[in-house]
Amino acid sequence: MVIETKTLEEKARELLTSRGVSLDEIGELVMFLQKDYIKDITLEKCVESVNSVLTKREVHNAIITGIQLDILAEEGKLLDPLQEIVADDEGLYGIDEILALSIVNVYGSIGFTNYGYIDKVKPGILKELNSHDGKHVHTFLDDIVGAIAASAASRLAHQNPGKSHYITQ
Repeated sequence: MVIETKTLEEKARELLTSRGVSLDEIGELVMFLQKDYIKDITLEKCVESVNSVLTKREVHNAIITGIQLDILAEEGKLLDPLQEIVADDEGLYGIDEILALSIVNVYGSIGFTNYGYIDKVKPGILKELNSHDGKHVHTFLDDIVGAIAASAASRLAHQNPGKSHYITQ
């Protein structure tokens, strides 16, 4: 049985919202990535691009899988040593980034570079998700949100190839 894309998209969006992530917050990350490259960029255009990324089945699968693993870690339901690794967001784990790369892979090499940059600097909602507050586990979610933003930024860059002369030094 193959689950309909619409059903997956609804679940993925519901999970993002339930974990405290809004489309506007992801849009702000897109704005952060593209503001120096697209002169007339708006938050509305950024959120529109996020919504486009969220229509992809690969993205749904990554969101649903990653958030489920975060929830299971919060509930202490993963097998050890995975439980400890995910709950602590161990720096050498890397599978959270690999899952996120399945999202940016849809949008080409600029998606990869955008993702690497935003994952390193962790602006906006990413800083909050990566805070390790002891209550919530967002080991996968912060990388997924960063990948969605990087993909949406890449999508905008591909739509505006002649805008590179706006880059500020």
